[in-house]
Amino acid sequence: MENLAQIAQLMSATVIAAGLVIGLGGLGTAIGFGLLGGKFLESSARQPELTNMLQTKMFIVAGLLDAVPIIGVAIGLLLIYSNPFLAALGAK
Repeated sequence: MENLAQIAQLMSATVIAAGLVIGLGGLGTAIGFGLLGGKFLESSARQPELTNMLQTKMFIVAGLLDAVPIIGVAIGLLLIYSNPFLAALGAK
């Protein structure tokens, strides 16, 4: 019975950790996208002739920035559905 309580505690901590990983990854990406878009608009207003080049670079950085929450979701799902810490408790 004590093992069941440990498993329940581990799973609840895992769900909280997965939620934090996904949430903070999404929050950081949202802040990054906001800064990226703001700087793009600011630089396009200063030098309109460079807008096409800046837009291409902005989309490349935005694509790379998208990887952060995707990796966070993958790690969160790994922790929830295939918890590697359960092996330490002897659970399957």
